[in-house]
Amino acid sequence: TERGTLKGEVTIVIEGMQNSKGGDVHMAEEKRYFYITTPIYYVNDSPHIGHAYTTIIADMLARYSRLVGYDTFFLTGTDEHGQKIADSAKARGKSPKEYADEISGKFKTLWDDFDISYDKFIRTTDENHKKGVQKAFKKMFDKGDIYKGNYEGNYCVGCETFFTDAQLNEDGVGCPDCGRATTVVKEESYFFKLSNYEDKLLELYKNNPDFILPRAKAKEIVNFVSGGLNDLSISRTSFDWGIKLPDNMDDKHIMYVWLDALMNYLTALGYGEDDKNMDFWPARVHLIGKDILRFHAVYWPAFLLAAKIKPPSRVFGHGWILSGEEKMSKSKGNILDPLEIIK
Repeated sequence: TERGTLKGEVTIVIEGMQNSKGGDVHMAEEKRYFYITTPIYYVNDSPHIGHAYTTIIADMLARYSRLVGYDTFFLTGTDEHGQKIADSAKARGKSPKEYADEISGKFKTLWDDFDISYDKFIRTTDENHKKGVQKAFKKMFDKGDIYKGNYEGNYCVGCETFFTDAQLNEDGVGCPDCGRATTVVKEESYFFKLSNYEDKLLELYKNNPDFILPRAKAKEIVNFVSGGLNDLSISRTSFDWGIKLPDNMDDKHIMYVWLDALMNYLTALGYGEDDKNMDFWPARVHLIGKDILRFHAVYWPAFLLAAKIKPPSRVFGHGWILSGEEKMSKSKGNILDPLEIIK
């Protein structure tokens, strides 16, 4: 994977586990905690081998962590809000919750069949998760990092992401990540002051050279942030399948899918409710696919800094399993079913 660089980068993660004294600025010497996460997988369709790839790597690290004596917490789960989920449910004649229940169940069954040793399987439709997301939103709003305005941009439903004209494909309409056609969306929105966190993010990267792995990907993120950050639209009004804003502050808005999803890493530990397992924070490693690195290495630490919470220790963006020269994806129909492989 990544032309042979994965072995060396995983060694950094494991060495950090073996020697916390110098390996991790976020981890107090007296603690023996190891918190590892997979992405929470989007329930627009059934799981495929790419999901299993990430989860098996995380399971290996979690099992190793337990063997060497760390108090380990391993999180996985499903991301269940957004326009794409609502559209997929409608196409199948189901409510969004019914559809999310069905697909989330497939992921959980698959990990159980693989004997994945997760400690918690989180769903973004869980009530305690909703409370934690609302708490974080209110904290950032009260601090002045969230404001109301209007947004117009090119929106990709498949990636749940806005893009500027300059970011679109050469044809001027296609999403730069998945190639699907984007649509111009204009609506009232709440914005997060991402532009206020350029210097703080660059300082984070400089002081923590292993924060983003592989290192080649870190250079891409540093260049992206150095080029200047625009404030981020973090609410939608054009659909209603999502988490409402806290305290009924604006009923027509729901939160942007990525703000909702990223918060799972905290709400799984009890943030917003009982803080039961918050001693595991910060996460030692978020294991993700490289296509969602920007959300985890830019937006996520900025949200955390705004909420006065330590960023994670590492974000590891691994490569893809390819079909020929292409990434395996449900939209291209070139996926492998892990259950068939088990059989």
